[in-house]
Amino acid sequence: MNILLTNDDGIYAEGLLALYKRFAPMHCVTIVAPDRERSAEGHGITLGRKFSITRVVINGRDKGYAVNGTPADCVKLSVMEILDGKPDMVISGINAGANVGVNVNYSGTVSAAREAALYGVPAIAASIYGKKTDHYDDAALFIELLAKIVLEKGLPFGTFLNVNIPNLPIKKAAGIQISRQGINQFLNYFKINQDLKKCDYYWQGCDSQNYYDDIEIDGDALCNNFISITPIKCDMTDYSLFEDLKKWNIDYANDP
Repeated sequence: MNILLTNDDGIYAEGLLALYKRFAPMHCVTIVAPDRERSAEGHGITLGRKFSITRVVINGRDKGYAVNGTPADCVKLSVMEILDGKPDMVISGINAGANVGVNVNYSGTVSAAREAALYGVPAIAASIYGKKTDHYDDAALFIELLAKIVLEKGLPFGTFLNVNIPNLPIKKAAGIQISRQGINQFLNYFKINQDLKKCDYYWQGCDSQNYYDDIEIDGDALCNNFISITPIKCDMTDYSLFEDLKKWNIDYANDP
């Protein structure tokens, strides 16, 4: 299997290297990742400026391509320039920190998988709960098992899997939960400070979101120590409103 690995934590991130260590012995693996952390960049791509691709050595022996662009850039460049063709699968991660609920919209990890799905390539976005963990190898083992099933079963065009893994040895997880994306907003806030010139500047933050026991929601499942797997579609059309919207008689000619 030809596998492309990428992330938003940067090419030297521990989670990315755990995936490489797990997949490289049995598969043809290429690493193309941002040259530095590009978290919360969403599905941004680089326009209006040049960017470069640098071949780097990781851990003194493994090679990868470092891109001074976004995670979505990395996938675009891989498919269109670096690789000889489309990979069999793209795996983005393993991200340090969960990507559940509304954070799916902001995550560079998730957006790299979404970009792959737009090319019709099966893709998995993988994240682990917590910024510091000793369980990347366990998480990589699970992603390897899941990748085999995805390759066998396939995914619809434009759909990818968003996977969040508890910060535990894999055998201590409560189980696997197929869950939907939560949409509850975090409690955001801005702190206002002044610089040396007495000009205001803003620092954005958020409080931890409360999770409950509805394990059919991604964040709840994860916080109850389940491995959460959520199928995500690139097509964001609201089909439940689609036909009703046609009946709204929206016509600029009717404007008095």
